[in-house]
Amino acid sequence: MKSAERLQDALGHRFSRAELLSQALTHRSHSSPHNERLEFLGDSVLNCVVAALLFERFPGLREGELSRQRANLVRQDTLAVIAQGLDLGERLRLGEGELKSGGFRRPSILADGLEAVIGAVFLDAGFDAASNVVARLYRPLLERIDPNASGKDAKTELQELLQARKLALPNYTLLLTEGEAHAQTFQVECVIAELAIRVTGLGSSRRNAEQAAAKSAIAEIASR
Repeated sequence: MKSAERLQDALGHRFSRAELLSQALTHRSHSSPHNERLEFLGDSVLNCVVAALLFERFPGLREGELSRQRANLVRQDTLAVIAQGLDLGERLRLGEGELKSGGFRRPSILADGLEAVIGAVFLDAGFDAASNVVARLYRPLLERIDPNASGKDAKTELQELLQARKLALPNYTLLLTEGEAHAQTFQVECVIAELAIRVTGLGSSRRNAEQAAAKSAIAEIASR
């Protein structure tokens, strides 16, 4: 496992209780105490801090829009991307089976690990310290948010678009799954029969592939 020094530099927090960081980086497949309880704590802290950051940064957004933005920022895929930027996977302590199966690249393990680290910061130095870490990690993402955008995911946007036209909802079908368990690619087809639209989307999960297909369907409708 890589030294935790660079991780602490990236977080902007130095642990006074090194054992908390060690536990946060320990997956249950490796040993105990592991990071599941810290993950639970970190998830709550993360949701609270991200909600506050959005509330302060976008005073014009309504409650529903704030909720959609928060959901997007704290979902597994977003957390995994942040964790990858921290090289968290290379610092996690995993059991032999998880190592062999590429667990250090699995989005769920990366996301859980990041939440556990946030929980560890909270226990180590309190809410303000954890809040500062979250704000530091999320600054680039917050700066890219367009408050004038709908904030809705592509599937929701497509569903509302079709409902407004009194058309039936799209049908999503999984066409193909390729790759090893830790690095699979999914292909999903989206069909809107009444508009004769048939498009596909690729993603690292079925959900992501469905979102990609929905986005293509929206573009197809807009081009007509």
